[in-house]
This record gives sequence, C-alpha cells and structure tokens, in this order.
Amino acid sequence: MTTPVLMAWSGGKDCMMALERLRQAGDWNVVGLLTTVTKNFDRVAMHGIRRTLLEAQATQLDLPLMTAQIEWPSSNDAYEQAHAQALGDAAARWPGLCHCAYGDLYLADVRAYREKQLSRAGWKGVFPLWQEDTAALARRFIDAGHRATLVCVDTTQLDATFCGRAYTAQLLEDLPGSVDACGENGEFHTLVHAGPALHGDLPIRRGESLLRDGRFQYTDLLLDDAG
Repeated sequence: MTTPVLMAWSGGKDCMMALERLRQAGDWNVVGLLTTVTKNFDRVAMHGIRRTLLEAQATQLDLPLMTAQIEWPSSNDAYEQAHAQALGDAAARWPGLCHCAYGDLYLADVRAYREKQLSRAGWKGVFPLWQEDTAALARRFIDAGHRATLVCVDTTQLDATFCGRAYTAQLLEDLPGSVDACGENGEFHTLVHAGPALHGDLPIRRGESLLRDGRFQYTDLLLDDAG
C-alpha cells in the first residue's frame, strides 16, 4: 500500500528533488502538485515563474496542478486561507489524502510554520530532503542531468548578475561562501526545465530582467512557441 501525498510545488530544483525522492521511495503516491499563484500576475509567488511554465512542467511530470490563488501584495492571513482552501479541494478530489510534501532542507522555523498550518486542517508534512547536505544535493542534481536556471536573486545576498544563469557546476564554484548551494536562505530561486524527471525538455527562451522592490532581481522565462 502506498500513501497519497500532495507535493508543494514552486517549479524549482528543491521541490523537483523532493518529488524524485518520494517517487523512488516506493511507499508514497504523489497525486498532484500544489502551487501558490498570484492572481495579479498569474505567476508563482516569490519565484515569479509564469503559470504556463508550471502547467508545462506538470504535463511532463504526469501530475495535475492545483493552485492556491492570492493577491499581490497579500496578507499572511489571506495566504493561509487560500492554502487551507486548496488543501480542502485536494482532500475532496483524493479521498484519504492528508499529507503534503515540501522541499525544505534545514530551516526549522519554516518547517514548524508549515506543520502548524497543515495541522489546522488535519494534515501532516513530509520533508524528504530534510537536513541533507545541500552542497552534495546540488552536485547530485546537476550530475543527474537536471537543468535549471536562476529566475530570482535576492540582491542583498547575491549579486544580480547571477540571475538568469544556468544552475551548473560552474555556478556552484562561483557562489560566494556565504551563499547556500541550494539557496535555502532565499538567496536565489530556480526553474527546472529539463532532466530525467521530465518526459521532455521545456522549450524556453529568456525574457526581460528587472529589479523589483529595490531588492529582488528577476529574469523572465517564457515558453518558446517555436520550440
């Protein structure tokens, strides 16, 4: 018997690694992806990834995509209400579902917050990568053939020029010593667009780059219609 689990999804490398780990374990049945999307921009909150790219990923992963929709900016209360509604919708769709998995690595306060949120709805959290060495995880991700691009950089922690770069062994070498190899402290966020977990590569092209709120550098990635 396998246990159904929902995968919290941002489109980035950590959730992709967590998804792979769950599928390899054999005792979990990942039934769908759950993403928080801003209504105003139709993008992943914080990461800035377009919904069209999320949908393309979900198609290549053979998983349905569910969204918790919030306004931007949003209060934490509004976010929690949207998240709770999404969990309720998922439980109704998949009877017996009461687990949600995350790609969190070592931030105990973030994990505690997620577990508290879930417990209110009678759910439990699953953390497949918890406390694993992030440098080793990053190397394994790249060596396995995954391809990702940095789509958001917190310029208070990492230079804006890293935004838009491919997540490669060279990038890991170029990161300052203060920056986590997986960006676990919010230094950067990624989009996975190719690799062994996807049935096919996402045909992407690079759009504009811009700085928002005087702090976050974004590089827009778009599906290439000609791809």
